[in-house]
Amino acid sequence: MLTLASTTDHPDAASPADDVARPLQPEDYRRFASFFSGQPHELCEYCLATIIVWANDEYRPHALVRDNALVIVSHFTSRRELDHCILPMAGDRWFPPEYLAELADSLGIASFWFVPETYVDRFGPQRIAPLFEMSEQSAYTDYIYRASDLARLPGNRYAKKRNLINQFLRQYAGRYTFERIDARSAPECLAFLEEWCATRQCDEGLEDSLTCERLAAEKMLKHIEWFDSEGYCLRIDGKVHAFGVASPLTSEMAVLQFEKAFDQIKGLYQFFDRECARRLVDRFSYINKESDMEVPGLARAKRSYHPIRRLRSFQLRRRTMRR
Repeated sequence: MLTLASTTDHPDAASPADDVARPLQPEDYRRFASFFSGQPHELCEYCLATIIVWANDEYRPHALVRDNALVIVSHFTSRRELDHCILPMAGDRWFPPEYLAELADSLGIASFWFVPETYVDRFGPQRIAPLFEMSEQSAYTDYIYRASDLARLPGNRYAKKRNLINQFLRQYAGRYTFERIDARSAPECLAFLEEWCATRQCDEGLEDSLTCERLAAEKMLKHIEWFDSEGYCLRIDGKVHAFGVASPLTSEMAVLQFEKAFDQIKGLYQFFDRECARRLVDRFSYINKESDMEVPGLARAKRSYHPIRRLRSFQLRRRTMRR
């Protein structure tokens, strides 16, 4: 069975050295980042910074090292039936279903979440099915875009986006600045986030996705200099009106984890989104803008940017646990 260490037992050593699952903290990023270097999985859940900042009192990701791989175990405080792992991380290594089954049995964790369809394609349902029941997690299907499309908005299909950007530029020329988030601007971005959330009921409790997202964004802004992430903010007349954060996901793909803007300003979001993509396009061929959580309005907004594909996510649940 999985052994969970208490938060007070969290080590300060710079290298992971044991097989005990310990709560992930922002200061762990440098310890574990090498396990994600060169990793092949394109779902946004395989970004270490994302895993760390989404932790809260209900959702508590833990980490342990086994077989020279990093194993992330997500533990839920009030709903233990949701406890799960993601695929083990060890650079470009792929772990076959038989290994996952042994890992599940040894940890006492029945499920793997966020298994990308590329994993299913690689090993095949016939090899997976005897060991795991497989079900699609449709709410976690990610949207993948060409970075050049988002940076340039080419052709007729993006004409409406360009028109909105032009309206923004006509009204706010000379009044806006676009800059990297640093120690000075991070508190201002937090103040913007609080104002943004005030109109969207972001404090409904940890069962609410907006509440969890707000807490994650706050943690990201407070610790952004600890991660391989880069944040951007846009000011109008000196005040922050938008911010976003992007992180490396694979060698060719970045994930745009947070992107918020005041929607009452016409064209602001479209301009800000394009400027974020322009900062990424020279280093990444693709941008993952995460899933829509099956929220209709969010789905429409993501589809309007014409993803080149959508990457499906699956849950694998162990058929028979062996103790």
